[in-house]
Amino acid sequence: MKHIFFDLDGTLVESALGITKAVQRALAHFGIVEKNLENLEVFIGPPLFDSFQKYYHFSKEQYDTAIDIFHDYYHSVGIFECKLYDGIEDVLRELVENGKKLYVASSKPEEQARKVITHFGLDDYFVFVGGADGDHGTKRSTKAAVIEYVMRENHLSNQKDIAMVGDRCHDVLGARENHLPCVGVLYGYGNQRELEQAKATVIVCSPEQIPAALCQL
Repeated sequence: MKHIFFDLDGTLVESALGITKAVQRALAHFGIVEKNLENLEVFIGPPLFDSFQKYYHFSKEQYDTAIDIFHDYYHSVGIFECKLYDGIEDVLRELVENGKKLYVASSKPEEQARKVITHFGLDDYFVFVGGADGDHGTKRSTKAAVIEYVMRENHLSNQKDIAMVGDRCHDVLGARENHLPCVGVLYGYGNQRELEQAKATVIVCSPEQIPAALCQL
């Protein structure tokens, strides 16, 4: 595998605090009190519209209000309430030194994804940072569409040379929809059952295991 696509939240960065606090504020507007932020970690990774609809049965109109409140907090404060996973930068460095080309394929809006990568000084590791173009109903609002976009923008057509790395089922399913293998990681916000049910090609427990897993593909 020469071209490696990385998810962002839950794969490169531990982003729970900023995202869950933004969700908490949005829910509070509707009188929904959730004091335990861990209960809101299900919002990390999938498109936000899907999560508000799945877990709180929001209508499109409720979602439009909620996402405005979410972004008010997240854009100003929450986006930087995160940290790199221990060892992940060493993994990126190792892969680049071994001739791999690295890309970000995130469900986070692309502008936000680029800000996070720059904030942590990771720009030099990545050929391209790709993300969603909106929150719902846009051309790149699904993970599969983001992956296809990164492939198209970088003129990558040989699926045998590309692999995805991510922590949630939508990373695996998005990769499969584009006929790519996916390394599922358990140190993020998914779990063994979720990744197995989505049929991740390989599952690892730590960032340090990613290079060896990619060699198995």
